[in-house]
Amino acid sequence: MSEITYLEAIREGLAEEMERDANVFCLGEDIGAYGGAFKVTEGLQSRFGEARVIDTPISEAGIIGAAAGAAHMGLRPVCEMQFIDFISCGYDMLTNYVATARYRAMLPCPMVVRGPSGGYVRGGPFHSQNPEAAFLHTPGLKIVYPATASDAKGLIKAAIRDEDCVLFFEHKYLYRRIKETMPEGDHITPIGKARTAREGKDVSIITYAATVWKSLEAAEQLEREDGLSVEVIDLRSLAPMDDDAIVATVRKTNRVLIVHEDTRTGGVAGEITARINELAFEWLDAPILRVTAADVPLPYSPPLEDYVLPQTNDIVKAVRRLAAY
Repeated sequence: MSEITYLEAIREGLAEEMERDANVFCLGEDIGAYGGAFKVTEGLQSRFGEARVIDTPISEAGIIGAAAGAAHMGLRPVCEMQFIDFISCGYDMLTNYVATARYRAMLPCPMVVRGPSGGYVRGGPFHSQNPEAAFLHTPGLKIVYPATASDAKGLIKAAIRDEDCVLFFEHKYLYRRIKETMPEGDHITPIGKARTAREGKDVSIITYAATVWKSLEAAEQLEREDGLSVEVIDLRSLAPMDDDAIVATVRKTNRVLIVHEDTRTGGVAGEITARINELAFEWLDAPILRVTAADVPLPYSPPLEDYVLPQTNDIVKAVRRLAAY
């Protein structure tokens, strides 16, 4: 089997689920004939028809609301946000309606809301956001954010089969930059299970999405230049979060750095830090550190974007500080 990109892996997962289950359908802006802003759904409308790959008006709240109604009636919709930044327009539908539907009225909501996320692509403040933390606080929503092509496929398939609403963040920087040969068979990545991207014994980096790759680059540099053995944990799923994997790596290395691309204040790193303090404080030999984006809207200017977003050298510096503590 040949390698396919992260983007192609998502498309392959969508197609396999639409082939397997006639109740699965896609809806979003320009996802049909045009194939989506990044071509994730290219070819799906010609293969499955206009009734199952639906072009919608420009209304994120309308897309999510229509999907919720379809999910209540037994269908399994997959909504595309043209850029995940615009999911904020559907925040009310997601948090006040979709997330509470089962609790309030026993209404099932097996649906997926997916979209291109993140920076490093010079997209500026409206096309580069990572809004996962805004939804992490809402019970009733699941959140996944794959870093590899095989996880992108395995998690989109798992999300479609889930009985609750899953927010599927897909990093646009990774769309065409990483490739992988897909596992054979009906490949599913379980929601809620982290993976060890790199084994280590001196310092742990807990991260997800594009910063997994920055962390792996940093780990290689630190091993080469400092002789440090750095473990990298790829969370893959933010809600539910794999507490067992987090505690296991804390107990192994006793030093933790959390890296994410979202802004710092109120970000996912704060939640992970709190969980470590509650579950594994006695295993720590150093304070938990964070490397995140700065608390500013992402600039268009390439030098300024590079300054605001976490870079490999930022991670290297933080790990060295931890190792020396």
